[in-house]
Amino acid sequence: MQRRNLGTCLAGLVLAAQAALADVNVPAVYLRQEVDLPPTLSNLDPVPGDLGEIGARLGLADNMTTGSFLGQSYALEVISIPVGGDLIASARNALEQSPFLILDAPASDQLTVADLPEAQSALLFNASSADMNLRGEDCRSNLFHTLPSYQMRSDALMQFARFKKWESLPLVAGTHPQDKAFAEALRQSAAKFGLRIEGEKSWVFDADMRRNASQEVPLFTQDFGDYDILLIADELHDFGRYIAYNTWQPRPVAGSEGLVPTAWAPVVEQWGAAQLQSRFHDLAARPMHPQDYAAWAAMRSIGEAVTRTNSDDPAVLRAFILSEKFELAGFKGRPLSFRSWNGQLRQPIPLVTPRALVAQAPLEGYLHQRNELDTLGLDEPESACEAFR
Repeated sequence: MQRRNLGTCLAGLVLAAQAALADVNVPAVYLRQEVDLPPTLSNLDPVPGDLGEIGARLGLADNMTTGSFLGQSYALEVISIPVGGDLIASARNALEQSPFLILDAPASDQLTVADLPEAQSALLFNASSADMNLRGEDCRSNLFHTLPSYQMRSDALMQFARFKKWESLPLVAGTHPQDKAFAEALRQSAAKFGLRIEGEKSWVFDADMRRNASQEVPLFTQDFGDYDILLIADELHDFGRYIAYNTWQPRPVAGSEGLVPTAWAPVVEQWGAAQLQSRFHDLAARPMHPQDYAAWAAMRSIGEAVTRTNSDDPAVLRAFILSEKFELAGFKGRPLSFRSWNGQLRQPIPLVTPRALVAQAPLEGYLHQRNELDTLGLDEPESACEAFR
């Protein structure tokens, strides 16, 4: 009789727990602002039409796997705004559907969405912009960042350069805004780690480098003199591919080309990453890009917070995501978490070539009083973000 009563009690507890969990419904919206990309010299690396979106869909699948055991349900709606479309109307439509938005848009458009009255109690995730101001003076308390900033990537590269004792580093930068932003991050990181950028040039050629690189690049780089490694700031992947092996001095290149600091790459296979790579390829029939990884991390951050709190309240989830209890298994060898002073996702930065993972920052020996991942990007004393304080 006692066993029967015990079994009845346990069954009742399970049913009660399931009933409590079943009310947690988490819709999310992937909001994409389409933009016109400037032409580049090569079309070997076309931008996938589903860039970022498939990462969010993989994150949704992972959330649903866990949620199915806990009585939690997830959904994902994709809203794509054409070039010149009504961003504000689309954002308001998205916020009517869900308080959880993953943003794939330029920095200025993300600020427009974050400042909407309807977004003030929402959770927004920047999965596409590395802009430093979004994490600095233009930060918003409702906007989190799962894509690494320019400076997180440049800090990773400079840690490696310091480790290799590469101290003289000239810089070639493109003229597009993204190129200039990454070039500035490289300058700041070089100063941060006691390195020297000796000599800078802007890439302004309009000739066809596919035919002229072997003649033009040696002359272009000749007056850099001797150096250890040539930095390239070419975030649109326009000209950098033609500089390697054509420089006047036989030196490696790094930055946007050659040895690349990045959020994610197909050559990342350790720490269970091969399994994530395989599942993504099964879903998309292409490799996982950094923006895909950022969108996946955004979706999984929502799912992890919901799982741990059993809540779909954005305020509850925000507090948990910013707490020391939050950890995301990101297949990078250590748990990921969000910086409480600007909403940036802490994460290791792989340093890769097209065929191999060379290193992963932070490198051994780069210590921090709080978290070694905070040696990458703006640390709390350096941050101009006031919205999270």
